[in-house]
Amino acid sequence: MTFSLNQHGISVAKVLRNPSPAVLYEEALAHEHGTAISSTGALIARSGDKTGRSPKDKRVVSHDHINDDVWWGSVNVGLEAASFDALRTQAVDHLNTCSRLYVIDGFAGWDPRYRVRIRVICERAYHALFMRNMLIRPSQEELENFGEPDYVIYNAGRASADTSILGVKNPTSVSLCFARGEFVILGTEYAGEMKKGVFTIMNYIMPKQDVLSMHCSANEGKEGDVSIFFGLSGTGKTTLSADPDRYLIGDDEHCWSDQGVFNIEGGCYAKAINLDPKAEPEIFNAIRFGAVLENVVYDKDTREVNYEDSSLTENTRCSYPVEFIPNTKIPCTGGHPRNLVFLTCDAFSVLPPVSRLTPAQAMYHFISGYTAKVAGTEVGVTEPEATFSACFGAPFLVWHPTRYAELLAERIREHDVRVWLVNTGWSGGPYGVGKRMSIAHTRAIIDAIHDGSLEKSETVKDPIFGVQIPATCPNVPDEVLIPSNTWEDKQAYQDTAAKLAMLFHNNFRTYEDQASEEIRQAAPRVPESA
Repeated sequence: MTFSLNQHGISVAKVLRNPSPAVLYEEALAHEHGTAISSTGALIARSGDKTGRSPKDKRVVSHDHINDDVWWGSVNVGLEAASFDALRTQAVDHLNTCSRLYVIDGFAGWDPRYRVRIRVICERAYHALFMRNMLIRPSQEELENFGEPDYVIYNAGRASADTSILGVKNPTSVSLCFARGEFVILGTEYAGEMKKGVFTIMNYIMPKQDVLSMHCSANEGKEGDVSIFFGLSGTGKTTLSADPDRYLIGDDEHCWSDQGVFNIEGGCYAKAINLDPKAEPEIFNAIRFGAVLENVVYDKDTREVNYEDSSLTENTRCSYPVEFIPNTKIPCTGGHPRNLVFLTCDAFSVLPPVSRLTPAQAMYHFISGYTAKVAGTEVGVTEPEATFSACFGAPFLVWHPTRYAELLAERIREHDVRVWLVNTGWSGGPYGVGKRMSIAHTRAIIDAIHDGSLEKSETVKDPIFGVQIPATCPNVPDEVLIPSNTWEDKQAYQDTAAKLAMLFHNNFRTYEDQASEEIRQAAPRVPESA
């Protein structure tokens, strides 16, 4: 049965609403160039020229009733309402030229009290299947009683944005209007724009209801103890939260309400580059019928995917329903977390493998969102590069980072949550001198957090960062736990630690004006000689 989009200004003869994966496979194979079925049954799709998000082309429409709420600047760039109307008109006009369209109606948020009704209107079956996976799939009864959506995504990504429109700098335009509950995509076919658009929406409306939205993974132990893992790319967030002895709540986006934690999404969007079936069997086995493989290279005869091939992009991805992971907890909800883990890959080799944070330190490190990357692969380049992303997800924030930090601190204090900073980076010296932290040691640290043994350990205070470092941890050598002990050149350690402390200070200047004195006092101490 066809579905009418007249209320959205769209009149197309063939509109398929929430079609099954089988129908979407047929549609994609028939109408979308470059589509194929992998040897394991996943749909292979190409996202065109854009193989990643375009954060610099994101705009938020300014309105009097939201302007005081929004963290305006490089993350949230303002757009006039008239310009948004013009972009919306362009998107609708383009969609009206299509012979067929797809509509996906679904929910964001597993807690029924807070779930948001999302409608996706798109011209590609690949996009429809992607969002069918990533949104929470309604039952037939819920679909029949769906009503009017809270937010509508108009995905006209095959049409380039009109750069003559005021505020539109590039042919790619991703614009969000909270007043109208609409999100318009032009000039990019990368599916991740829709997923992160929904997350941005939740990052605005959840704090208005005193609910903390978070860029994190979450799991639950057999006794019902919940852990949350924050971390930027490459820190081990996905790997360490995927624990065969614990239930997965979700891998990327969650909210923390007065009743506990709930996943925002109905699916997972995993990186596929260098995917190893032995190291990540759950993800590998989830790539089957119903999953979407994005921008991967495959053998044209066998349809076997070469996960090591990055010739199209390093950002190869796979989208699949969350229940494709065997130990997923359905519904994807949990109680209040017992442990909260900030993951960082410190290539400077200054931060300890594990340390405990006070609530104020947790707010400081949450706002900072630190990790470090190796600067490059050229010969002789050994200097790490610090990366800071507020709340471990700055591109998706709407409110000022301190708003999310305050909500986090309230919950930490109210529920007596243990907060840990875990360094999965270097030990014994920076990149080029030391070596990467043993994954076995990191897993042992996470196990010790979960079984409570780490909490009972005696601690020593780090003289610069002020965090409490456990003196012992089961299955981890004592000498590894104190960073200065692992460096041969003690003066080099002091100099590097002082340098990193200064990088933290320089980054935090952006937030100082809205941070409390308590948060500012949680900053690392920069030695006077630095």
